[in-house]
Amino acid sequence: MSQVRGAPEPWPAPAKINHFLHVTGRRDDGYHLLQTVFQFLQLADELQFDITDDGRITRAGNYGQVQEQDDLVVRAAQRLQALTGSAKGAAIRVDKKIPIGGGLGGGSSDAATTLVALNCLWDTGLTTDQLAEAGLALGADVPVFVRGFAAWGEGVGEQLQPVALPEHWNLLIYPNAPVATAQVFNAPALERATPRVTPDDFRQGKCHNDCEPVVRQLYPEVAATLDWLNARAKARLSGTGATVFATFAQRRQAVRLLQELPAKWQGFVTRGCNRSPLGDRLARE
Repeated sequence: MSQVRGAPEPWPAPAKINHFLHVTGRRDDGYHLLQTVFQFLQLADELQFDITDDGRITRAGNYGQVQEQDDLVVRAAQRLQALTGSAKGAAIRVDKKIPIGGGLGGGSSDAATTLVALNCLWDTGLTTDQLAEAGLALGADVPVFVRGFAAWGEGVGEQLQPVALPEHWNLLIYPNAPVATAQVFNAPALERATPRVTPDDFRQGKCHNDCEPVVRQLYPEVAATLDWLNARAKARLSGTGATVFATFAQRRQAVRLLQELPAKWQGFVTRGCNRSPLGDRLARE
């Protein structure tokens, strides 16, 4: 029988928003070149790891629509085993709070938290750079969650420079219409040659989301959400969607709009944060 050691405190996997998303080109291997700004949110999934000595990776949680062999949490743990030769295993429980298919990076964040947590709990000793490189093979957004700071992102999203952003409040609206990222990036109508911009351009509000016109066309419910929020605030699409958000200096402004939200959509009020809570959790281990 396996001996089990569990961390009593869950590990956070925070959501993110993209303050803008430009597609500036496409590599020969099909990956798109991007410019974006990532910021974390207080909204987070929670992961619990029970460490075993049998080498098996199992998972449980409230997201049964994701098959275990496709789950980035399982794949992240298996990748860490392969890179380090660790003979330890883990039973991983994920409490999903971030909408699936919402453009908030939930799956990538879960994978990053798995890499960071198991690197600590298995005592495998990889550096942050090594974990970020391992995460890139799982998804372009994984490195920003591993590194844990709000960032200006380029390349396929892995070239990251820290940025300091106002930690404002955000109203998130998820229209219960998950968006398939691959469908958006494969759409012929997607703009793939947006001129590169600078951080000054971003600060002056000269940026947008190249995915929004495609998502509007493919997902009418997301378009309706954008229109509803745009009538009341400056609405933006996070990543490839489906979550729409607006940013406010004061929490009460976001809460007031949340109270007007049609019942058919999910709404969240959550604060932006420039440092991921994952780093604080790691420091306490």
